[in-house]
Amino acid sequence: MSEAVALVALAASLAAAVARPRWAPDWLVAALAALVLIAVGVLSLGDARTALRQLAPTVGFLAALLMLADGCRRAGVFDALGAAMAGGAHGRARRLLALVFVAASVTTAVLSLDATIVLLTPIVFTTAARLPTSPRPHVYTCSHLANTGSLLLPVSNLTNLLAFHASGLSFVRFAELMVLPWLAGLAVEWMVISRWFAAELEQPPQAEPRTGGEVEVPVFALSVLALTLAGFAFSSALGIAPVWIAAAGALALIARERPAPRQLVSAAEPPFLIFVLGLGVVVSAAGRHGLSSVVDELVPGGGGPLALLAVAGVSALLANLVNNLPATLIILPVAASSGPGTVLAMLLGVNIGPNLTYVGSLATLLWRRIVHAHEHDTDIGEFTRLGLLTVPAALVASAVALWLALQVI
Repeated sequence: MSEAVALVALAASLAAAVARPRWAPDWLVAALAALVLIAVGVLSLGDARTALRQLAPTVGFLAALLMLADGCRRAGVFDALGAAMAGGAHGRARRLLALVFVAASVTTAVLSLDATIVLLTPIVFTTAARLPTSPRPHVYTCSHLANTGSLLLPVSNLTNLLAFHASGLSFVRFAELMVLPWLAGLAVEWMVISRWFAAELEQPPQAEPRTGGEVEVPVFALSVLALTLAGFAFSSALGIAPVWIAAAGALALIARERPAPRQLVSAAEPPFLIFVLGLGVVVSAAGRHGLSSVVDELVPGGGGPLALLAVAGVSALLANLVNNLPATLIILPVAASSGPGTVLAMLLGVNIGPNLTYVGSLATLLWRRIVHAHEHDTDIGEFTRLGLLTVPAALVASAVALWLALQVI
């Protein structure tokens, strides 16, 4: 009975995140589900506190990163990036696609996939309209690279933050091991997406490119961003938690831009943070009542390329069944017991796998809403077919690259 109640609570939380009904926001459903599980005794109050205590540093880090990304937006970093892409494309759609690939890869790696979805995607719509050319190849690139491009750094994805704390790796060591899988995944994405949209990319411009006014390069914001990234790299050696580095970068931009308190609170996305904490408690309850045992049987041990690929495959499958955040919370304890290599293989699955379905990650669901807000439709059949071409190939390429990195580095 306890297992059934925990699984129902998990299903309700995920359904609210996917459907997002106005009368039942996902953060409220997850928080209430956690409280119900505690109230009926499925999860003890002590176990709930343990789950929250384990998640608290990661959630604090995430809040600081969100505020840092919002500070970059206010400072004009993304406006300048859009102007640079429009100028560098010279009216050619394929060249614009290459620039979007670079911009989305770097944005995702440094400022997280949320920045690519929420801040870069609207800029890409505007930039495509200035050429003018079809936005479809470039917007799909934002979606895919928000997931695949988030392999590189611990700060690139909430799943990475969770895995980073469990892996025992330093910031630099994490990046060293993931740079080859990151590049392998991006290479697969480029080959598939550039061929999938070849007809649209080869079409001549529908009109003369429209040039916008000069956009000032936000030197201060870019300098703060560079120093923050350098701080992340040295944080482990200095014995400083990365959350303080992110907070310092965000405070530097806040001191210069002086946003209203309400804007600051909104930038941290409190509803999403509450949802993550509530979901963590719900997943902890499900794990303690049988779900972890099932996952333990499915996740193989060993450090060979086939074992790493199997871990990535199981993680990708679970991410598309229950979303990548719950999948990470479910698999991570099992993966961590097998060492950092298995943890990183899990990340390949939960980060690349969501490109297969809309429900694979919260970022993809948010991307779909942003596309619709710009009066463009997304076709679930096309999204899935493109995912079938990219996800398996990217998983194989990145798993082999991870194995090589573990052997060589």
